[in-house]
Amino acid sequence: MRAWMIGAAALMAVSLSACDDDFFYNDREPDAPRNLEGRYFSGAVQLTWELGPSWDGESFRVYSRRLGDADYFLIADVTNCAANACEYRDVNVVAGQTYHYYVAAVDPDSGIETPTDYSVEVDVPNASPPPVPSGTEAVALDDAVYVVWNDNAANADDFSFYRVYTETNEGDFLLGETDSPGFVDLVAENGVTYSYFVTSVDTQGHESNGGNSAEATPRPDFLGELVYVHEDAPNSSGFRFQTSEDFEAVMAGNNGDRHFRIEADNSGFWFVPGPGTRIYPTGQFTTTLKCGVAADVTCTSWETAPTSGYVTQDVVMDPEFTYMFQVVGDDNQVRYGAVRVAFMGQDQAGAEFVVMDWAYQTQAGNPYLSPAGKALTN
Repeated sequence: MRAWMIGAAALMAVSLSACDDDFFYNDREPDAPRNLEGRYFSGAVQLTWELGPSWDGESFRVYSRRLGDADYFLIADVTNCAANACEYRDVNVVAGQTYHYYVAAVDPDSGIETPTDYSVEVDVPNASPPPVPSGTEAVALDDAVYVVWNDNAANADDFSFYRVYTETNEGDFLLGETDSPGFVDLVAENGVTYSYFVTSVDTQGHESNGGNSAEATPRPDFLGELVYVHEDAPNSSGFRFQTSEDFEAVMAGNNGDRHFRIEADNSGFWFVPGPGTRIYPTGQFTTTLKCGVAADVTCTSWETAPTSGYVTQDVVMDPEFTYMFQVVGDDNQVRYGAVRVAFMGQDQAGAEFVVMDWAYQTQAGNPYLSPAGKALTN
């Protein structure tokens, strides 16, 4: 609200004298600020105003008083403006109070002030933060993490948006804002564990406390890998989990670096572990390698590797089953990988092959391949 000012600020004529004619003071009246506006947001009063058409680089003084006070008090000097506009944020306000503000341009030589021809009135409400978001989960993807939470805060009449934070050793870092209950962190890197929490913000900028933390460790996953049976195509029958698609996963079946190779006999197709590789002896039926962000309710996946019970014996494979591996990485540390057998068949020459999807956890010792809200706990 605007209040027209009568005698709110007197022009300050400064009587100056000089010892000689070497000094000259310009006592002109600076151009008054225009279009003063004030509003409350996020625990502070935001004041904005425009430069007068004859503005000549003068600074500004911001004055304030609480409703009921007799006098205004100088609360700030503002010297920097941009794009023909200025602003000041008064954080020293008390909830439940009403404040009046005006701004004056100040001549740097004479000290003469020219105020706005009205003041603005701003009510500071009693802050009532919005509901805390609940049920936060983090879903590990390939070089990304999908953060999802309950949309309960959106039921508040004054709800505006959510803020998503990641927790680091240096403190909490704001990743972004969204009005939907989901956010994709595209700056996450494979093999690094990230922790997230979410807050909600209302239309007046009040921010809730953070909800529960959720962790995830992105890791590579790949679809449609073609691996031949060793008896038919030995040079394309071996497989090694890789940290990046820049490296070839399929290799010769007798390569010493393989994690396993595929063989076949009258009993079926077999995973044959390579040097240092162990395989969990039974697979699980799954509809996909991982149930993603918008997965159907019937989606079934196996995304957490067992930490014990592995064997070095060959294991028979079945289509639409996922199998877990415990392997030795390039740094000689134990890691976990998952393979889902998507299809088993023959090519036009009669050579047998397997089409498989796979995921690999690049963080040593972490058994969570694509979980919601899971990460390695020391």
